[in-house]
Amino acid sequence: MNLANRATLGFHRTLARRDFLKTLGVAGTSLVLGGCVSAGEEARVPNNRKPNILLVVADDLGYADLGVQGCKDIPTPNIDAIAHNGVRFTHGYVSCPVCSPTRAGLMTGRYQQRFGHEFNPGGEQASDPQFGLPLAEATLAERLKPLGYATGMFGKWHLGYRPEMQPQQRGFDEFYGFLGGAHTYLRAADRAGNPILRGTKPVSKMDYTTDAFARETVAFIDRHRDEPFFVYLPFNAVHNPLEAIEKYQSRFTAIEDKKRRVFAAMLSAMDDGVGQVLTKLRERGLEENTLILFISDNGGPTLSTTSSNKPLRGYKGQVFEGGIRVPFVMQWKGHIPSGKVDDRPVISLDIHPTVLAAVNAPSQDPRLDGVNLLPFLGRETGGAAHDARACAGLFWRYGEQWAARVGGWKLLRSENGSPQLYNLADDISETTNLTAKNPEKVKELQSAYDEWNAKNIPARWKRGGGRGVGRRRLLEQLS
Repeated sequence: MNLANRATLGFHRTLARRDFLKTLGVAGTSLVLGGCVSAGEEARVPNNRKPNILLVVADDLGYADLGVQGCKDIPTPNIDAIAHNGVRFTHGYVSCPVCSPTRAGLMTGRYQQRFGHEFNPGGEQASDPQFGLPLAEATLAERLKPLGYATGMFGKWHLGYRPEMQPQQRGFDEFYGFLGGAHTYLRAADRAGNPILRGTKPVSKMDYTTDAFARETVAFIDRHRDEPFFVYLPFNAVHNPLEAIEKYQSRFTAIEDKKRRVFAAMLSAMDDGVGQVLTKLRERGLEENTLILFISDNGGPTLSTTSSNKPLRGYKGQVFEGGIRVPFVMQWKGHIPSGKVDDRPVISLDIHPTVLAAVNAPSQDPRLDGVNLLPFLGRETGGAAHDARACAGLFWRYGEQWAARVGGWKLLRSENGSPQLYNLADDISETTNLTAKNPEKVKELQSAYDEWNAKNIPARWKRGGGRGVGRRRLLEQLS
């Protein structure tokens, strides 16, 4: 890594560690990052009450599956509204191309390879005994609860089956959902060991899961409207199996392909659920005091669900852009811009420190790999912040696959392949391998990746599902 990149990498790490009270300050002290944010442009937290946090995670939603991302045949007005009322990151990434590792990074704000959470585990009966988010890693809920937050989670967990690993032992006051990686949408009972739970007790009856998770979220907001709350709403939509009730399928009779029609219904149901939650926030006068984030956990598995990652190359399970670049939108009325499209690289790891900054947490864990995004979201901040973030780099390791993005350049190694270099600024679809023409750039990114990877540990369990599974299923099916 050259000296300029080392300097900006150090800047990125300093930013991640900096105490928010010293940089933003309740008195309105300006945060200056390379001259890119001037006084008065920083986000401020209301003095009378800490902001609420709503984090919505879609499952297996592709880069182009939302209206605001270019989808033409499935309206998503409620999710789109978050983008229209806030910021849409066109270069928004997750830290892994599959479910559980991404969620581990999201909940901790750290690259999950730091603590060996590299693969999905498979179902409870087949999972490695070590599987689960280590107790030494603090979740976002565990950080917010001591600050006076009511914490609720409604949906898919996928971070541990053992009692000490379950949501209510990891900072959540309330939990309604399931522990595994996938669940039927139509019944409370599923495969062995993966029931719908309220707390730790299986429920006997349940309607469509997407409706149920949204309804539980709305009820939680109602119960806790007079105190700050953190809601984590990880839908199982639009993950396999493709299942939808008539209420939603009837909206898409013009779609002839049955698989696409059911997928459309599932996505429409999730959009309705998001709309119900947003409506409740508005009804209770809480919208302007709520930081809202929406993201997918990985790219879409196109062949199995008809999801779309266009114009990106690749799918869920791959470190090509289609596996790791996802819809990523954020709203906080009166605190960040509205209708802004931001093309700076960001990653799901940034959500954790951003939330801590928004709530005026007294300090930030120096081990966090994410960056507080709030200072970068004022009126045009110029190139300094972008350069600092880009040169710090974003990295992925998923078994034999790995990738590094530094600036507009990306070096990757696909499964059983040779390194490939792409200039994403000119080639978003990763069509032209430039390794032969840019050997120095290959060395630079390889060095950056090696430096990052030296701080990781080996995977603590093997990939769930085993090697006997066909490649397409391994990359795209239930996990």
